[in-house]
Amino acid sequence: MTRVGIHDLSMATGQHVLDLDELAAFNGTDPGKYHVGLGLDQMSVLAPDEDVVTLAASAALPIVQAHGTERIRTLLVATESGVDASKAVAVWVHRLLGLNPGCRVVELKQACYSATAGLQAALGIVARNPGEQVLLIAADVARYDLDSAAEPTQGAGAVAMLVGADPDLVTIEPVTGVRTADVDDFWRPTDRTTALVDGRLSVSAYVDALTGAWDDFAARGGVPVEQIDRWCYHQPFTRMSVKAHRKLAQHVGAAFSDDDLTDASRYNRRLGNSYTASLYAGLASLLDHDDDLAGRRVALFSYGSGSVGELFTGVVEPGYRSAERAQRHAKALDERKPVDVRRYRDLHTAAVHRSDVDVEVPVASGTPFRFAGVRSGARQYVPGA
Repeated sequence: MTRVGIHDLSMATGQHVLDLDELAAFNGTDPGKYHVGLGLDQMSVLAPDEDVVTLAASAALPIVQAHGTERIRTLLVATESGVDASKAVAVWVHRLLGLNPGCRVVELKQACYSATAGLQAALGIVARNPGEQVLLIAADVARYDLDSAAEPTQGAGAVAMLVGADPDLVTIEPVTGVRTADVDDFWRPTDRTTALVDGRLSVSAYVDALTGAWDDFAARGGVPVEQIDRWCYHQPFTRMSVKAHRKLAQHVGAAFSDDDLTDASRYNRRLGNSYTASLYAGLASLLDHDDDLAGRRVALFSYGSGSVGELFTGVVEPGYRSAERAQRHAKALDERKPVDVRRYRDLHTAAVHRSDVDVEVPVASGTPFRFAGVRSGARQYVPGA
C-alpha cells in the first residue's frame, strides 16, 4: 500500500507584530491574563498591502521553488477570511505561483476546520493517482472588534503543505474520528467583517468535539492512546490546547503532561490565532523543535466552530528535520516590524476595502506578493519584493 501524507511544509505570517504587553498596558489589563491565561505573547498584524491571498501565496512559494509545479494537479486553499463570495482565493494564488493551467482549484470553508477537510481530500486524490501532488494551503486573518474580549487572540498566518505519495515529513494514517454538532459558539455573518464569539460556549464545544472525535476514532479501530507519542491541537489560544489535553486525559483515563504541548505551541504563542492554519502551524513548530520525532506517532485534533472536529494520526518520517525550514520560519517571526497600539488600531480599521471604490494601495511590505488595490470592483494582486 502506497504511503500518503505531507511531503513538505512552509509557514508565512504578516509583516508586523504587536506585543501583547503593549495591548495590556493600553487596556489596563494584567499582562498575565494574556501570557498565562491565554498562552499568547504576540499577535501578527498585516501591512496594508497584505491579505489572505498574499499570505497563502507567500507560504506556498518555497514549496513551489523547491519541488516545481509539474506534478501539482490540485490547489486547495482553506480559509474563513475569503475576500470574495464567489471567486476562490485559490484562483489568485494559482496565478501568482505560476501553476499549470491543467490544475483544479477550490476554496474550502468551515471555520478553522476546513484545512483538515482539504487534507483528507488531498490524501484521497493522491491515493487514486500517486503520480499527482496536491498543494494545500491554510491561510487566515483573525479579526475581532476592537476592545472586545476576543481582541487579544487575533493573529494571522498561513501554512502550505505539499501532499503526495512516499512523503518526506509525515505519513497520515487512514483511521480518523469525527464529530459534528450545530453550535453557535463562533460565527461571522456575511454582513460583518469581524467575528462574533461566545467564549464560554466555544471552550465547551471544543472539548465536546474532541472527546466525541476520540470516541469515534477508537470505535473505528484507531490506535490506543498508549501508542501516541506526541499531540498537536488547533490553538485559538495556546491555553485552549492545554485545557483540551487535560480533558482528554480524564476522558480516556490516561496520564498526560502539559509539557507534551510545549514544542507544538511555540509558533502559535507568537502568531496569535491563525484559524485554519493554527493546527498546522503547531505541526510546523513541533517538526522544527523536537529532535526525536523520527518514527513517532503524532495525534492531530482539528476543530472548527459551528462545529466540526476531527482527530487523526500521522507517523513522522526519518528525514523530517530541516534546518533550512526551521530557519525560514524563525526568520518570518523574528523579522516582523513591531507596531504600537495606535498603529495596530489604524491598520485594523483600514484593512477593509469597499468594492465600489477604486483604490491604489502603495507598497508597504517586503513580501513576495502584494495586494495592490481595487479597480472596477476587482481586487488586484501583483508580485512584491
